[in-house]
Amino acid sequence: MPELKIAVQLRNLRQPFRSALQTAAELGASAVELDARLDVRPQEMSQTAVRQLRKQLEDVRLRVAALSFYTRRGYNVALDLDRRVEATRQAMQLAHALGASVVVNHVGRVPDDDTDPAWPLMVDVLRDLGEYGHRVGALLCAETGSESPAQLQKLIQALPDGSLGVTLNPGNLALQGFSATEAAELLGPHIHYVHVKDGVRDAAQGRGVEVPIGRGSVDFPAVLSALAERAYRGYFAIQSDRGADPAAEMRQAIEFLHNL
Repeated sequence: MPELKIAVQLRNLRQPFRSALQTAAELGASAVELDARLDVRPQEMSQTAVRQLRKQLEDVRLRVAALSFYTRRGYNVALDLDRRVEATRQAMQLAHALGASVVVNHVGRVPDDDTDPAWPLMVDVLRDLGEYGHRVGALLCAETGSESPAQLQKLIQALPDGSLGVTLNPGNLALQGFSATEAAELLGPHIHYVHVKDGVRDAAQGRGVEVPIGRGSVDFPAVLSALAERAYRGYFAIQSDRGADPAAEMRQAIEFLHNL
């Protein structure tokens, strides 16, 4: 298996920006995921600000793996949709300017039935964002977990090729009772990014619980094997943010991945 490309979610370190960059480098990450709502806001990032940020990253030998841009509502909801789409476009522009090609978001509830009025709305919007992404060089990648892998595959297949990518989140899938391995096998060709997270499903309470990497129900060796078989070469971004010492959690998660 090729050497894993490790990134960390910068905001989860819960440190000032410059300190967090230094910590990420000390953890052995080669890249960071930036939050386009908290770490960097597209509307505030002039060309000068982008150059300054890229210099800060170069100083600690880090790259930007992806931008996360989580919206309050999905692309299946008509309320404020135009504003949401424009903000997503700005995040895609900024991602490319920072050297990243992935923007992560939850796209919204995928309708079970394509006769649902939300279905054509979602398809039209994602087609538009896909076309825009091709022009600017950044791809919107739907994070897994809120729907079954089969539902997400159905949505992708309704779009032109390359319109929508996937951010595989094994922990989110486990929390919802889905198999991350099966998701990697089914969605493999569309997976451009991975969030490393673990969890267990509490059947008695009907909900999932996040746990440290390697202690939940995610079969990480099987997931990585499935991704390798499908020639995945993207980043594995550590998402741990549970405890009082997120840097220590991330270090343990990175060691776990390297030991697989």
